Formats: sequence, structure tokens, C-alpha cells
Amino acid sequence: MKDITYNVRVYAIETRKNAAGKVTSYRVAWQTTTKTWKRSFKLAAQADTFRGALLTAARSGEGFSTLTGEPVSWGRTDRPEMSWYDFACKFADMKWKNAAAKYRQDIARALTAATPAMYTTTRGKPDGRALRSAMHRWGFNTKQRQQAPDEAADALRWLADNTKPISALIDDAGLVRDLLESATSLLDGTRAAPSTVRKHRMLLSNALDYAVELKLLPANPLKTLKWKPPANAYEVDRRSVVNHSQAKALLAAVAAQRPSGERLVAFFALYYAALRPEEAVNLRRDNITLPPQITDPETGELAELANAWGELHLLKAAPYAGRDWTDRGTAREERPLKHRAQGQTRTVPVPPPLVRILRAHLASFDMGAGGRLFYGVKSTDLPFITYRRAWRAARKAALTDTEFVSPLAVRPYDLRHACVSTWLNAGVPAPQVAEWAGHSVDVLLRIYAKCIVGQEEAAKQRISDALKA
Repeated sequence: MKDITYNVRVYAIETRKNAAGKVTSYRVAWQTTTKTWKRSFKLAAQADTFRGALLTAARSGEGFSTLTGEPVSWGRTDRPEMSWYDFACKFADMKWKNAAAKYRQDIARALTAATPAMYTTTRGKPDGRALRSAMHRWGFNTKQRQQAPDEAADALRWLADNTKPISALIDDAGLVRDLLESATSLLDGTRAAPSTVRKHRMLLSNALDYAVELKLLPANPLKTLKWKPPANAYEVDRRSVVNHSQAKALLAAVAAQRPSGERLVAFFALYYAALRPEEAVNLRRDNITLPPQITDPETGELAELANAWGELHLLKAAPYAGRDWTDRGTAREERPLKHRAQGQTRTVPVPPPLVRILRAHLASFDMGAGGRLFYGVKSTDLPFITYRRAWRAARKAALTDTEFVSPLAVRPYDLRHACVSTWLNAGVPAPQVAEWAGHSVDVLLRIYAKCIVGQEEAAKQRISDALKA
């Protein structure tokens, strides 16, 4: 059988010490063919007993499993066995049905990052980037796995044959830590961003909980590690926030872009309503309530009421995920609004400048499929690359060279930050801003803390007045 070897070598017991020179554990190491296995024990007697059992099995000519490293006779009859790669695919498949398309990608990324820690060998291993691509795009994608091209399929077959059994995590705390380190690192070995580290650690723990559910593991070994997550104090960078004059200049620069600029002005003008891009691309005519117009008595033409506001009634968002990850093969997946349950809506006020821009857009352009305001020239959705290119060109045209290379409005999403900052600095109460923006109050104040200006001096003045009194 290919999973059994008789080429076994057992090494001497290694005494493990900490920095203070105190003994912390005793480690037994042994080799099966080209793979080295390790098991740590608190007591020397335990390590000696285990090593003696390995030697007895090896000297008696017993076969050792290449999947577990243990003598075949030690096989656990009460626990099924599964390689890490097969288990990771099974976990991705279990999550697929009820997961959002972007969450499916997150799962694939976390499993892809973690898997190198579970290789049994590097012999015959495909190129690192090609192997990761095969895992992320095909192996851990339930929808695409069976359609993998030949090169990717070969890489996945190598993985199926050369990843450790998940049971290897049971008694090897070092391997568990290696798995966590791999899951939270980039391809070059450096630590990933704090948000990615936290996300991947959470997903890895979820996977190992599933292994316990399948009785592949007696308990989640990740929960026994002493591990401190990195600080993740996400705040909006004030340098990325445009003021109103800069926003208007950018909108004018968008209008000058060809061929899509004029139809994208209203899309970026949703800066006035703090919409997320996935909310803006899914906006439909029925979501918009504009104030009534009046008839000019001199010209007989319709005119806007002075300072009249409208409303946006948001129902769903359509985040970009890519066709490989959505059930319908569309680039975007329609989902409930962020932080809201299915069917919950959000109402956002439309100030007069946005009323005029939306009115002009409705008069100039037909509606897309389903009444969408924004769509591509050749598709029913507004392509991500279309508005990204237009925005980059607009920044180049409207900003100085210094501003262009700065973080100022680098992403269309920064327009949302600019609007929320404007509301807060205008003195709108935080609970109202949070409701309009679709945040909780505590998250709102934490994220936008550095974008609220002028309040420090006002607070100092109030304290000075109180001390004088």
C-alpha cells in the first residue's frame, strides 16, 4: 500500500528548555521515509515510553502509516482519517451554499494561506504561486473545482497526495502554531494586515470546529494556543477625505471623461448621500424620491424648489465578487444591505445639489435592466473596472501632482468617508449620522474619530469658561 512504509528511524529524546534554562517538555522525533514527525511530552517518562513503543514496532518489522507517522496497529478505529486538503475542500463545500460570494472568497484565501504548513514533503511540489492559484481559484471553489484546467488539476492532485492528515494536529502543538502562522502570513512570509490576520484566524478556527463535528479531531487545538491578535484600530485617514470644493472639482473632471463620464457623474455624486459603491451600483429608479418641481411663471418651465430635499430608499446592495464565486455567474451578487437583515431598508436624505444631479441624469439617460440607474455599455451591471478607470482619470485631471500621489480620494469609497465626515463636522448628531450611513454609533465614532475637527478647541474654551466661573 502506498500509505505504508517500513523505512523508519527513531531519534533520541530532545529536552526542550525555555529562555531561563528550565525544562518545559521532552520531544520524541522519528522519520518515516522522508518525513520527520515530532511529539512533545511534559514528563521524561512519558517520552521514553512513547519512544520505546516506536522502536518496538520498527524492530518487529511493523509498517508505519505515511499519513499519521504511527505504526499501522495504532490506527484509531473510533476516528475517521482525512488528509488536510480533502478536509479543507469539504469545509469549503459545507460553507458554500449559505455563504455570500465575497465570504466564499475569504474562506478560500484563508485555506490557501494555511495549507503550506500541512505539506508532507516538497518533492515534486509545483511552483508556489501556481499552487496557491490552483487552491484559491479551483480547489477551494466548490463551483469551479471539477472544471480545473490540466495544470491546476495536476497541482491539486499533488496536494491530495502530499498533505498531512488532519489528525496530525492532535498531539503536535508546534504544527498547530505553524498552521496558524501560515494562515496569517503573506506569500513572502511576512505578517498579513491586522484585519486579514483576525479574519483568517477566525476562519481557521471555524474549520477546526468543523473537524471536531466530523469527529476528525477530539477538540479544536487552536483554542489551546496562547496567541494575541494584532491591534486593529481601523480609522479613516483624514488625508483621504476631500472637502466639498475638491469633490465638486472631481465630479466636473468625471464629466469630461469619454465615453462614460457623463453617465457616471451621478454615480460619484452619491458622495452627497454617503453610499457604498455596492449600494450605488444597485440603485434603481424606484429607490429615489425627488421633491416636486414648480412651474416658472415667466417661462412656463419646471424649476426646482429652493432648498428642497429628496430621499433614497435603499433595499439591497450588489457587492463585486467575480463570476467564479456567484451562484448565477454574474460579477456582482445582490445581497441585503450591510449590517442589516434580509428585508431591512435604509433611508438616506438627498440634499439639493444631489437632487439636481439625479434629476439631470434621469432626464438624459434611459434606465437599465430592472430600472437600474447605472449600467455598462455592454452589460446590465456597471463594471468595476469602468468606474475605477474613470475615477483615476478624474483624479489625475482635477488634483495637483502632489495630491494625486497622496491618499486623497484614492478610492471611490473615500467619497463615502468624505460625506460622513461632513455630516459629523456640520454638527449632525452621531445617532442620526449612524442611521443614514448604516453604522452603529460606536463603530461610527471609532472609525471617524480623526475626521471630526474643531471640537477640541471648543471643548477647551468651555473648560476655560468653567474655570473662570
